[in-house]
Amino acid sequence: MFIQRLCIIGVGLIGGSLARALRRVGACDEVVGCGRNTANLEHAIELGVIDRYETSPARAVKDADMVVVAVPLGTMVSMFSAISDALSPQAVITDVGSAKATVVADAHQHLGRHLSRFVPGHPIAGTEKSGVAASFAELFENRRVILTPLLENEQQAIAKVTTLWEKIGANVVNMSVAHHDEVLAATSHLPHILAYSLVDTLAKMEDRTEIFQFAAGGFRDFTRIASSDPKMWHDICLANRDAILKTLGSFNTELAKLTEAVRQGDSQCIEDIFTRAKTARDKFAG
Repeated sequence: MFIQRLCIIGVGLIGGSLARALRRVGACDEVVGCGRNTANLEHAIELGVIDRYETSPARAVKDADMVVVAVPLGTMVSMFSAISDALSPQAVITDVGSAKATVVADAHQHLGRHLSRFVPGHPIAGTEKSGVAASFAELFENRRVILTPLLENEQQAIAKVTTLWEKIGANVVNMSVAHHDEVLAATSHLPHILAYSLVDTLAKMEDRTEIFQFAAGGFRDFTRIASSDPKMWHDICLANRDAILKTLGSFNTELAKLTEAVRQGDSQCIEDIFTRAKTARDKFAG
């Protein structure tokens, strides 16, 4: 058996889907869930996602050979602190956080002798849904998972985390922490910020009922991610603040150019922007 005892701290969409996927391919013998919401954990047992659960992180990681920390970024530091003394000397630890610099800093501060076996990770997968009920085994199939290995990491630990994701059909790539945070600020964090901001702006308008009543498919498609967990994205904004601000600055500069083109009736400028955007989007989609 690849994993004897898997501990998932945070049995939600990502943690639950990972447990389901590993079970489906027969990669783990036992799955222990951990969280504060006992109703969610009981439901996870009913769904067959986990075998048992603990509300104490220290008890949950006892004798686990693989620990996956899938909690919001704002609680990562307290989680590392809670599990550090209880981890098995052989346990390999990873996470699924969308920003890595703060996670790595928290790990350096609290994981101590276990740092060599902590391999930061981030699956580029998800939906706007949350909770274990939204989890499904196919979530990571043909999706990228970014690992940001540390200089302190044992090669065996990196290999085990890589294999964990590859066994469930994911494509693993390695990247530096700083580069990861810059790329994700542009490709994931900025789109979520824009979706939240747009919906909030329209919701404040006096005729908001009519606006949402007549919203078409484009609006639904663009704003779907504004239904994501606000707490999670709040934490991401703060954790990856510098990279997000840099990306927001670039976006605001380009938006100001488009705003001025509309104000001036600059037909050619507007068409050029839209044409470049369509070409880039079509190339990406293809």
